[in-house]
Amino acid sequence: CRDPPILPLLAAGLWEMLQQQPWCPYKVRAEGAAAAGRLCFRPPARGFQCSARACLAHRSPSGALVANALRNGSVLLQWAPPRPAAGLRGFALNCSWDGTYTRFPCDSVELGASCRDYLLPEAHGGVRYRLCLQPRYAPPRPAPPAQCVEFRVEPAAMRDIVVAMTAVGGSICVMLVFICLLVAYITENLMSPRGPATPPQPRGCC
Repeated sequence: CRDPPILPLLAAGLWEMLQQQPWCPYKVRAEGAAAAGRLCFRPPARGFQCSARACLAHRSPSGALVANALRNGSVLLQWAPPRPAAGLRGFALNCSWDGTYTRFPCDSVELGASCRDYLLPEAHGGVRYRLCLQPRYAPPRPAPPAQCVEFRVEPAAMRDIVVAMTAVGGSICVMLVFICLLVAYITENLMSPRGPATPPQPRGCC
C-alpha cells in the first residue's frame, strides 16, 4: 500500500463498512497477479485545485473525470459522483500506457463507493497514459459506460526548462517595459527641441 494499510481485520463485511467512512478504501492488483491486493485507505484530497504553475489538468470528453498531472511526476485523479447513487458498490480503475510498438497495462485498482479521487504517485515522463474509471453497481443494475482520460506526462527535465523559461521571460518583459518608459521620458523631456525665447518688446516713447 502506498497509503497506510487497514489493520488486518478482513471480516466479510469490512469492505462495505469502510465505504461509509470519510476515507477512501481501495485495493491495488498488480498486473498478472491472481490474488487481490491488500486493503488500504487514503484520506480524500478535499479542496484541491489545480493551479497553472503546479499542475496541468486533463479532462475526459464528458468532464466527469479529471487527471491533474503535478510537477513532481504524480497524477491526482478526481471524479464527480455518478448518477444514480443508489446501489453503487464502488469503482474499477484501469490504466494503460503507450510503448514504442504496443500498449502496456498498469496496475488495476478497486475503489470504494466513497472515493472521489486517487493518487498515482509515480508516472513515467514522456509516456502517454489512458485511465478509465468504471462505476460498479449491485445487480441487476448494469454498469454505465466508463469515463476515460488520456494525457502525457512531461519529463522532469522538460518541466524544469519550461519553468526556467517562464521565469526568464517574465524578467525580460519587465526590463523591456522599464526601458520603454525610460526612452519615452528621455524623448519627452531631454531631446525635444525648444524654440528661441521671445525677446522683450521695447516700449514706445510718449
